Amino acid sequence: MAPSGRPRKLDAVAARIRAALDTFDLPSAAVAVARDGEIVWEEGFGWADRERRVPATPRTLYSLGSISKPVTATALMVLVERGLLSLDAPVNRYLAESPLRAWVGDASQATLRRLANHTAGLPLHYHYFYADEPEHPPRVEETIRRYGNIVTPPGERYQYANLGFGVLGHLIALASGRGYERFLRQEIFEPLALTRSSVWVAPELARWAAREYGADGVVYPRKTTDHPGAGSIYASVHDVVRFGMFHLKQPQRDQEPILLPATLDDMQTPTADTGENTGYGIGWTTSELACGLPTVGHEGGSGGVTTQLLLFPTRGVAVAVLTNTSRPNDYLPFEAALDAAATLLPELRDQLEEQRLREAGRPHVAPAPGPTRPDSLAGKWSGAVRTYEGDIPIELEAAATLRCTLGGRAAGADQFTSAAGRLQALFPLTLDTGDTRRRSHRVQLDLTVRIDTLGGAAIAIAPTVDEGGAPGRRLGFALAHWTELRREA
Repeated sequence: MAPSGRPRKLDAVAARIRAALDTFDLPSAAVAVARDGEIVWEEGFGWADRERRVPATPRTLYSLGSISKPVTATALMVLVERGLLSLDAPVNRYLAESPLRAWVGDASQATLRRLANHTAGLPLHYHYFYADEPEHPPRVEETIRRYGNIVTPPGERYQYANLGFGVLGHLIALASGRGYERFLRQEIFEPLALTRSSVWVAPELARWAAREYGADGVVYPRKTTDHPGAGSIYASVHDVVRFGMFHLKQPQRDQEPILLPATLDDMQTPTADTGENTGYGIGWTTSELACGLPTVGHEGGSGGVTTQLLLFPTRGVAVAVLTNTSRPNDYLPFEAALDAAATLLPELRDQLEEQRLREAGRPHVAPAPGPTRPDSLAGKWSGAVRTYEGDIPIELEAAATLRCTLGGRAAGADQFTSAAGRLQALFPLTLDTGDTRRRSHRVQLDLTVRIDTLGGAAIAIAPTVDEGGAPGRRLGFALAHWTELRREA
């Protein structure tokens, strides 16, 4: 064993983590590794709070970002087992006061299961509110009224949707009668003995919470969202790996069996196809690595946060890596999690070594030219963007280039892709609503071609550049509105 209690075979991983912190000037990382029901390594690196010189430890609270989704899904399944919610029931059965609106397809096919695997037809959504700003999140019912738009037929395709998990969090509150935060504390954190876990930063845990830093090192104020079920959990890496061990059916002696083993299996069974050898179950991503190992897990990322939880169900291994930065780098957290797991899994170690040898010898290949406008889009299209404050006229002209006129202003596409009947394009334009006026933004169109109509979402996205946390240009929102255009004769 190393002096810190770390197994010596993990020394190289620790050295790579330290090198990544130094190379990219990152504040901190915390890692935990478990096998066969035992934590074999947990350690903090760097500063949880640079300004106050507070070191990171395995008990430091980090924002988990979207690792919150399997936590929310766990709470959902507690209520499903108790008969208070049904996975295959229409979500609108439970949303009498604030139902989802289907602009295409059938709203009754938007089930809880499809919310939990991102196939309910909801588009991209996030909406952040910061402690040093006057605005506060609206009630969940109001968010659903404004943005609960089904823009592709439920079940048609996977489309990662934070709002879906925001709705699931709301259903947990409604079905339990206790509120989302209280239910998770009483039914997830306490019975699983996750003593440094909470929705947002609980006051009694605040002194252990890491500060969050943007890509340029600027501190993010504490933030909230209008969809807490998607990304509001804070926890230590010690708690995160224990949560993972529970889902590997390796509960610790101080953990209660809050879900049946068959339910844990159902959560890890993919019901949505997300790519080659990858899928999504009930709150979990799934994949099969090149070496044949199946994995289950989730990553997280937002302003000041990048996180990773990986589970290897057939081998009883769980790895969690948390950081308090949104600065991009090549190692933390995903590669570090793989490296740590590889010290326990020889087949994964061999795969990573072969992969890195191939990449080291691979020549640089220039990127392929961007897509050209397909003939199926040629011509003029006109319609409306339906916002919660009223309709905004929109026109598209597809000739040698792609040009959009929105609310009287026109611009060419900064970038666009078009394939398999789907058009995605980004324009230096704005949508004018009370929500979008909070920040400068651009408009992304995500539309499906259906004979002579284009239907989907017009999404106001802030910030206007990938700033990662620069003052005044924080990660703000992606607010989607139903949009439909028809080809002009």
